[in-house]
Amino acid sequence: MRIVVISEGESLDSEVGEDFGHSPFFLVVDSDTLDYHVIENEFADSPEGAGVAVAKAITTLQPDAVITGGIGMHGLDILRKANIYVSYDEEGPVEQCITDFVRRHKNNAA
Repeated sequence: MRIVVISEGESLDSEVGEDFGHSPFFLVVDSDTLDYHVIENEFADSPEGAGVAVAKAITTLQPDAVITGGIGMHGLDILRKANIYVSYDEEGPVEQCITDFVRRHKNNAA
């Protein structure tokens, strides 16, 4: 599964970002291998509209899911319309949140 995680840092040990539009990085992670690459959030310092801009940028990455600490309604709507599952209110290290998300997803699919 291809997952974009909103992150405060550039590694799997980093904390999941609390602010979808203003967190400094997104990590694009393959949940099977935990291979990932980092994308710097060019909209992090935008005074307004950052969540919408980030959501639009993420849709071009074509992930299966997004993990974030928080997200506004406009960004959430954009991702949902693109059929991207959004898991919000997440907290903790990126790797742990991915592991927990995949486990929950598999349990719900069973």
